[in-house]
Amino acid sequence: MVIKQKSLLKKNLIHFCNKVINMVVQMNREDFIYEVKTFFKVCFPNEVISFTTLTNRSFDFDIQIEDDFLSVSYYSEGQLKYNSDASKEQIQFIGAITDRVEKRKEQKKLMKLLISNVTYFITGKEQPWGILTGIRPTKLVFNLRKLYRNDTNKIVEILNKDYKLSDEKIQLMLKISDKEHAILSKNKPNEINLYIGIPFCPTKCLYCSFTSFPIDKWQSHIMDYITALKKEISFISDELLKGQLNQIRSIYIGGGTPTSLDEATLEVLLEAVKDAFPLEQIEEYTVEAGRPDTITREKLLLLKRYGVDRISINPQTMNQKTLDLIGRKHTPEDIINTYEMAKEIGFKTINMDLIVGLPDETPEDVRNTIEQIKKMAPNNLTVHTMAIKRGSALSDHEEKYSYASSESIEEMISITSQGALEMGLEPYYLYRQKHMVGNFENVGYAKREHECIYNVEIIEEKTNIIALGVGGITKIVTQDGKIINRIENTKDVAGYISRIDEMIDRKRGI
Repeated sequence: MVIKQKSLLKKNLIHFCNKVINMVVQMNREDFIYEVKTFFKVCFPNEVISFTTLTNRSFDFDIQIEDDFLSVSYYSEGQLKYNSDASKEQIQFIGAITDRVEKRKEQKKLMKLLISNVTYFITGKEQPWGILTGIRPTKLVFNLRKLYRNDTNKIVEILNKDYKLSDEKIQLMLKISDKEHAILSKNKPNEINLYIGIPFCPTKCLYCSFTSFPIDKWQSHIMDYITALKKEISFISDELLKGQLNQIRSIYIGGGTPTSLDEATLEVLLEAVKDAFPLEQIEEYTVEAGRPDTITREKLLLLKRYGVDRISINPQTMNQKTLDLIGRKHTPEDIINTYEMAKEIGFKTINMDLIVGLPDETPEDVRNTIEQIKKMAPNNLTVHTMAIKRGSALSDHEEKYSYASSESIEEMISITSQGALEMGLEPYYLYRQKHMVGNFENVGYAKREHECIYNVEIIEEKTNIIALGVGGITKIVTQDGKIINRIENTKDVAGYISRIDEMIDRKRGI
């Protein structure tokens, strides 16, 4: 019986891969197409998916969503091969919901459960993250803890049964939510976390979609940008912090690559921050040094002198061939030397970022990377799964590169998580992204007392984030995490400089 089932799955998968290169999904509800497409791309990342509401057109999947009926069917060569219907109890549960938004939410969840049944029939593979497609999975755990009064057994049951998460991902979420809770429980209603963006880099990496600009081309505008940024900083200090939001918990200077600024310009920025804010009262002060080709001893000493206690030095990989491919102008030896220099100067926390799933990398490449990282033994490590993001050079020329399979990505993640464990690091924050290779996750690891407060705050959205500079997104939230105000700065450097008063005026209503 087992052999017969495996044979059937293999036959389905071969048929699907060979015949259904362009998948057609027939639906009776256009308003659910986005959710369906997102989930189908998780299950079939390499397929081209199109949708139709026309019943007289040939299709591979048929999805019917009604108030009293929900069904997902799979067809092959015009013949029904498998179908999954909602149960009577599931339909009655949704029917009893009176709130329109909540009803749609439950319909969407049930629809994804049915789709997952069908895709398992085709591929024989369960998704490790089940039906979850959002970027903040630990939010679900926080909600369930509140609903079921921290009944862990009940929470595990729901995550497994209602969301189809693997045991491994459930345990990861529970462990991380405990770590995050320890940080979030110290939030105060009058607090903010401050982000300051420096959108310049020496070069733009192959995979990057962040707001960043080559510093050489913008050199003549750098001081104009810093002048505008200082004006926005002064507004926060002189006006916003005089109101109800009058305390800063963390400052994070990111980018881009802030250390791409020359030493004199970097000091102008750091001096402005020191003059504006009571750094001695701030719990965490981060500067994303990032690329070793932008870091000098003089810049590190400058950061230390101005009270920065956390920096990032981000190798992404310790393999030279990959560094060359992704557009990094440095060597693995540069990373080691820069890290040792920062360690000697005495920063409290040094974070290193890695990316698994970079083009042409294998599990052995990742093993080489983690072995070299272990020799440096940072007290904070973030492991990203590569995402092919719209707006990146990688996305524009995706067909030029080869990528690891889901199985290889899973092995890479296992290698890095084991390496983190061997360094005495524990997972403390988690997020996911769209278009991730293999549909996995990004995880931050740290030694006790070296977790990044800002990372947890920005992911869980439980407190206020005030963002300054190009591309900054300010979020004002209630104590229960409801976003009540979202304010965006322009993503254009020249526009930010010329419209700085407008950027400030947008924040006056906070």
